[in-house]
Amino acid sequence: MAEDYRHDRGAWRWLRGVVVAAVLLGACAGAQSQSEPSAERPGLFQQVTERARSLAEKPYQAPQPDMPAALTELDYDGYRQIRFRPDSALWKGESPFEVQLFHPGFLYREPVTIHLVEDGQVRTVPFDPALFRYDGGEIFDGPPPENLGYAGFRVHFPMNDPDYADEVVAFLGASYFRFVGREQVYGLSTRGLAIDTALPSGEEFPSFREFWLVRPDEKVAEMTVYALLDSPSLAGAYRFDIAPGAPTAITVEQRLFARENVQRLGIAPLTSMFLYGENKVDHRDDFRPEVHDSDGLLMHTAGDEWIWRPLTNPKSLRESALMDTDPRGFGLFQRDRRFQRYLDLEAAYHRRPSVWVEPLEPAWGKGAVHLVEIPTKEEVNDNIVAFWSPKDPLQAGESMTTRYRLTSLSATPQAHDLGRTVRTRIGWAAIPGQKDPPPRSLRQFIVDFRGGELDSLVEGQPVTAHLETSTGLIQNKQVHRLPDGGWRASFRLAPESGKPADMRMYLTLRGKRLTETWNYLWDPNALP
Repeated sequence: MAEDYRHDRGAWRWLRGVVVAAVLLGACAGAQSQSEPSAERPGLFQQVTERARSLAEKPYQAPQPDMPAALTELDYDGYRQIRFRPDSALWKGESPFEVQLFHPGFLYREPVTIHLVEDGQVRTVPFDPALFRYDGGEIFDGPPPENLGYAGFRVHFPMNDPDYADEVVAFLGASYFRFVGREQVYGLSTRGLAIDTALPSGEEFPSFREFWLVRPDEKVAEMTVYALLDSPSLAGAYRFDIAPGAPTAITVEQRLFARENVQRLGIAPLTSMFLYGENKVDHRDDFRPEVHDSDGLLMHTAGDEWIWRPLTNPKSLRESALMDTDPRGFGLFQRDRRFQRYLDLEAAYHRRPSVWVEPLEPAWGKGAVHLVEIPTKEEVNDNIVAFWSPKDPLQAGESMTTRYRLTSLSATPQAHDLGRTVRTRIGWAAIPGQKDPPPRSLRQFIVDFRGGELDSLVEGQPVTAHLETSTGLIQNKQVHRLPDGGWRASFRLAPESGKPADMRMYLTLRGKRLTETWNYLWDPNALP
């Protein structure tokens, strides 16, 4: 198991940042098996739905796993020495899809139950130590506890090479899962649900408790997974239709049933890392120009506006909300795909996937895309969260159904045909050699756009920058064509008494919009 992650520092972030958060907050929930659903489809999803509804009608019961101390006391290195035997993968040689299992222990102390759905029958996969290699020595003195379960699972499929089954998606820890498309490596994570993220009351981490893995037809390149989720505030039933490829797409349907009032519900939450990028204002003693899994939030509004929000690593927790009704999509993107921007052979940040969330029917209604940016000093910590939150809280006894499609991308969504932001740089607005320089708070912004109609425009065209700010004074706004193509908008910002400035800008030609909207929140307190 460990060899798959040896070149992926993001794996340790997943282990340490994701699951530790759930453990520290004591928010992981539990669901004990009631009655086994049958394998009749489409009735299986309905039966899982009824399980979730029934759970929500009863007081929450935290799981009480029977796990040996040898597993709970494992450290990171010890856990990595437990390796799944690839030749023991479920469905190996019988289907293009294979499933490997994660061993319980270390941070994963509340195992999940895994069922297989094959030929109209459901069978539970019992824990079997023979499926693993224990390179650090044997763990169990005798037979393992009954119903020990597994920490999670990962799905493999011949996505890049027809003779090799690549890892496509992994479900591991709380409601977290990660997936990749062709020629991508693991980066940001997705979650089944977020509850009360960034609220003073503290975040609640729902957990998947059971999975039903439906064996695909040999001629179908799609796999279906059902899941039961539970949490102190609610329970839910999930369906994931996984289609590997370039890109990989996962269609999600979630049916939620509230046990308690939920103040902030996070739909389609994405979790990523941004340590520093081209917009940094302090010196980094690091040979790498940039370090991040994602560099911006992209949103497509109901009004057909594309908004690009560059990410930051703030000095204190920062939350933003982009309000809309029935949004067309949002996602966290790794827009800069050039190796030269990272120079990291091991982490391969230039190959990290972007994830696009596309709402499906029923309509999502009023709400906002929330962006939470958390200060961090290390790249092993996930510090970026984005999710959709409905305007109206989910009240106890209420239910809701949401559908959406997740897509792993290496480029901008095809529907985005406008010029896009390719560079945001910030510096002191002083002129070299100036005898009486301005205060360091006066900032020079350089924003470069490329793509769409912009690339065919020659110098001299009356391209105009439309720029507004919530606070402060804009000075010296200019627009010029770049020598290598694309256009640059530059300006100075004189902040207002240390107040953050929320800025929006886009380019037009004779009234016609040429670019997406660049949206940036500048905090004068970010200066070192």
